[in-house]
Amino acid sequence: MNKRKIDYTEAPKSISRAITEGKIAADFLPPPEELVRKEPKVKITITLNTGSVDFFKKHARQNNVKYQTMINEVLDKYVQKYKQATPST
Repeated sequence: MNKRKIDYTEAPKSISRAITEGKIAADFLPPPEELVRKEPKVKITITLNTGSVDFFKKHARQNNVKYQTMINEVLDKYVQKYKQATPST
């Protein structure tokens, strides 16, 4: 790969200064293997209100995800919140 020095002198001074004097931020993103959910799933049959399912289906379509995944996320967040709030018995 051919590395050539780019001249930023034509850029506005604030941008030029930010580019030439800026600091490189440390990598804060987790590695790909930590982005994969490894939690086992259990298939269940559940009866939900039509309005609730319609809500999740609509938003799932808009965000290109499965509505079941969205419902699972809500349940996980609920459990997380109340698991931390209640002492273990």
